[in-house]
Amino acid sequence: MHLPRLSEKNDEGSAALEFIAVGVIPLVPLIYLVIALGAIQEQTLGAEAAARHVARVVARAPDATTAAERSDAVLAGIVDEYGLDEEAVNLTIACTPRAVECPSAGATIVVTVTTSVRLPLVPEMLGLDRSTAVPVQAEAVQKVSRLWGAE
Repeated sequence: MHLPRLSEKNDEGSAALEFIAVGVIPLVPLIYLVIALGAIQEQTLGAEAAARHVARVVARAPDATTAAERSDAVLAGIVDEYGLDEEAVNLTIACTPRAVECPSAGATIVVTVTTSVRLPLVPEMLGLDRSTAVPVQAEAVQKVSRLWGAE
């Protein structure tokens, strides 16, 4: 008869524990990273779309008043479509050369859209959601026709 020794280890049931420790625990941060990068990518695409479409709308508008109305409408549509935070979106329109009125005939319009992406699952307490936000910026450039504003 063979008696088990005290020094022999019983490995029964340790495979499941090893799978949990080595397989599942590192998987949780990896899944969070994928979700966070997806949120940042979505907001980046939204900012790029906003800058590009606002630049086109302003360059193709018949006058400055129509350009302002259309750019506001386009920005509101893109904010809604991409789920951007309306309070965090900042739109800046500048023209080159800087001496001309913006927008004006022959000028080059530079549209800059900035926003910040709040990371998922970050609590709002103590302002953690704002301090961990990732800033996103996009620019678009559009040349205005020399006949812009002429009726």
